Amino acid sequence: MASHFRSYIWDPVLIICQIVLMQCIYYSFLGLWLAGVDSLVQNSRSLDQIFSYEVLGFSTPQGRLSMMAFVLNSLTCALGLWFFIRRGKQCLDFTVTVHFFHMIACWIYNAHLPVALSWWLVNVTCVALMAVIGEYLCMRTELRAIPVNSGPKSNL
Repeated sequence: MASHFRSYIWDPVLIICQIVLMQCIYYSFLGLWLAGVDSLVQNSRSLDQIFSYEVLGFSTPQGRLSMMAFVLNSLTCALGLWFFIRRGKQCLDFTVTVHFFHMIACWIYNAHLPVALSWWLVNVTCVALMAVIGEYLCMRTELRAIPVNSGPKSNL
């Protein structure tokens, strides 16, 4: 039986657990970033900041701060990809999955698909940031030198 370097088997339970974990990381850290931003400007906290597309906008300070929290959250989620997914090839898959489920949640919360251009711009930017930074971190880890010989050298 031949051994393969980095051979993986199909494990749907692992994939589902990783998807759930990334969703938890996404919403937990988004809530923390929004709470931090809200505490700086003494703004009231609500689920509208996470799920309502009308909150994200360039015209109000609250909208710009919420957009900043979403961008910071994509950086935090990239670290989540690095710690828990650990495969550069899967970073884009998990990033799109997280944001797809977020779009479905926003659709359910608002009772229709988000129509604001600012919501789409923020989410596409966050997908790009999260995927590229997560993939960079994972690839950097994957490409580390593997020590081949750790024993003493013999003098021939």
